Amino acid sequence: MKKTVVGAFKNHHDAEETVSVLKDRGVPEKDISLVARHEGHVQEGHPGDGMHNLGNGIGWGGTLGGITGLLAGVGALAIPGVGPIIAAGPLAATLTGAVAGGVAGALVDYGIPSNESHGYEKRLKEGDVLLMVRSDAPEVDKAQHLFEEHGATDIHVH
Repeated sequence: MKKTVVGAFKNHHDAEETVSVLKDRGVPEKDISLVARHEGHVQEGHPGDGMHNLGNGIGWGGTLGGITGLLAGVGALAIPGVGPIIAAGPLAATLTGAVAGGVAGALVDYGIPSNESHGYEKRLKEGDVLLMVRSDAPEVDKAQHLFEEHGATDIHVH
């Protein structure tokens, strides 16, 4: 049975390192999601209404620059109440469908309890990076320890 590990990182580097190690361990990209605030400008709405694919050469300065090389399908959009974000993985698709509900609504849709989802949205607003990994039990335990080793906080398994 698949479970999801969720954690918040204070800096982009630690989140990128964690993604890199997960991929080195054989965790498929399709099971890794990442969300972070972006201080640049993006248009509000769904992918067809202005979501940008960062893999297409759009320069975002140093903000999660390494993620474009680690995960495919990195995109940016504006979430009301949160502002501009970049997202990758399965959660990115959920976010584009839940723009009106914000990040917390998308996390609830993804199976994260409401109280935790609102806490993660607050952390995102404060500049933290959210990382999620969906996997089978043995890999979930390894991912949880990896999150801890790389400085993640508010780590939960669902």
